[in-house]
Amino acid sequence: MNGFDPHIPPSVGMIELSSIARGFQTADAMLKASDVILLMNRTICSGKYIALVAGDVAAVESSVAGGLEIAQESAIDDLIIPNVHPAIFPAITATNMSAQKGAMGIVESFSVCSLIEGADAAAKASQIDLMEMRLAMALGGKAFVTFTGDVAAVEAAVDAASAVISRKGLLVNRVVIPRPRDEILNETI
Repeated sequence: MNGFDPHIPPSVGMIELSSIARGFQTADAMLKASDVILLMNRTICSGKYIALVAGDVAAVESSVAGGLEIAQESAIDDLIIPNVHPAIFPAITATNMSAQKGAMGIVESFSVCSLIEGADAAAKASQIDLMEMRLAMALGGKAFVTFTGDVAAVEAAVDAASAVISRKGLLVNRVVIPRPRDEILNETI
């Protein structure tokens, strides 16, 4: 189960592109390459495009490979996660907004794909609650994830996410706030 829809297989793949036009073409190629379900297909800031698919592992691998053939130089990043953590989809849709528990971790990336991979690693590495993932909408193309738990768990999760994102050279920043004030969970003007 992926926490998003019990009928969606837990293996996911994504391609992030610098071209919107090539993004549409790539998403189409991903669907034609294999029997997958299109979960997300949209433009993001700043003029980028993402296509996210789900299916069995072999189908997702084939879909991403087919998409990358079309994406060519427009591909910024891609991912394949064979067994995505169940908290990922509720965090993407901001339906995981649990009460803050002790500490808060924030990890920021230049890439949506690397951020999702990092969030998945964080959730698998430690007892944390994923709160929210913002995927490059009104963020200048960057993405970030927030999560909560006890300080040690949040530190371990931040380390796990940062390690994954850093391998691609796309880590912007990472922080652990031991006892954040409630007000910071609400954005203000």
